[in-house]
Amino acid sequence: MKQRGSTGVFVSVRGSVFLKMGGCVLLFLLAVFFLSGLLTSLKPELRPISASVNQASNVVDSKLLYQLMGWENHHFLEIHEDLGASPKLTYIAFKLSSNINLNDPRSLLGRELPGFFQFDGRIAVAGEGTNYTNMPIESPPPAEIMEAEREAALQNLEGLDQSKEKKTVPAPKQTTGGRNVVYLYFSHNRESYLPYLKGVTDPNLAYHSKINVTKIGDELKARLAENGIGSIVDKTDVMGLLTKQGLKMASAYMQSRKEVEAAMSSNRDLAYFIDIHRDARRKDQTTAMIGGQPYAKLAFIIGGKNPNYEKNLRLATTLHNMLKKKYGDGLSRGVIIKQEAGANGIYNQNLSENSILIEFGGVDNTFAELDRSAAALADVFSEYYWQAEKVDQSIAQPAKKQ
Repeated sequence: MKQRGSTGVFVSVRGSVFLKMGGCVLLFLLAVFFLSGLLTSLKPELRPISASVNQASNVVDSKLLYQLMGWENHHFLEIHEDLGASPKLTYIAFKLSSNINLNDPRSLLGRELPGFFQFDGRIAVAGEGTNYTNMPIESPPPAEIMEAEREAALQNLEGLDQSKEKKTVPAPKQTTGGRNVVYLYFSHNRESYLPYLKGVTDPNLAYHSKINVTKIGDELKARLAENGIGSIVDKTDVMGLLTKQGLKMASAYMQSRKEVEAAMSSNRDLAYFIDIHRDARRKDQTTAMIGGQPYAKLAFIIGGKNPNYEKNLRLATTLHNMLKKKYGDGLSRGVIIKQEAGANGIYNQNLSENSILIEFGGVDNTFAELDRSAAALADVFSEYYWQAEKVDQSIAQPAKKQ
């Protein structure tokens, strides 16, 4: 308190103020040391790691980042009129601390409901009608149908095994010169389609060792060849090998990885790698009418756990946009990033920046529909490939002197 005397001004401060300040500082230091000691004493599997920090940072989206940067540089707020509003710090703190997004119920339900991770993933590019309620899903087969002798009888095979009517196709203007540059393979090679499995109606039972997704590879190879692009179709019975080794479906990508690595070692020309699958969803969500004909929809899956997934994502997004431009909105369901717990999240895509996984239709589609989609994909992929080759050649050739 202040006291005014005849010779000057005297100021006195109560000692309790210093005690309170010192006590606060001491408590703060004790809290810091306690927290540091607690974190270092935890078991290794419970300690914070870079992956958990990365997971927490994923909730900071681009809009929030621009808003935070805009506090220091207001030019960032001019990118979009909505960025001028201050971010809700309480909402951000809740998301960072709980990893729950109130705008996405999956962030909570996925931890509470067994198998709900099937609906996880992030839609990088949404095709027409694609949302978080109809994401591509995988339904692993019951162990008993992995045995070939227990699989269903076949039906509707007329014309499937016959050589297709030969049509006159003009010779391609450019070719890969006998080089095979595309590698087509099947991590879930026995994924099949219900129209060909007699008496089977359950999507979980749509598997067969003979009639399955590998037939799509044959059509895609033929269509690529029409555009001058050489390809290899690897029909290794991955799921059969898993059965022999007593392994589960979760090991399929490790098994197919061995085949991809072997192919890369033996053929240096291979530049693109496409893993072909079949979705477990029904026909109303996996079929599009284009030009009056039904097509099996395509879905591009990118593994977000691959640290270099952006390059794979760029390829898938480009192909999606080309399909949309040439065949309309319905053919491609979009590009999905899978990185959540319960998903593989890599899909061998860390082996090449030109590696993608494509879901061809669903359990109810026919090979007539699938073949049309394979032809459409080969069409836009060939356009992409030759454009990329032209760019690479122009970069490789030195500029002519004037």
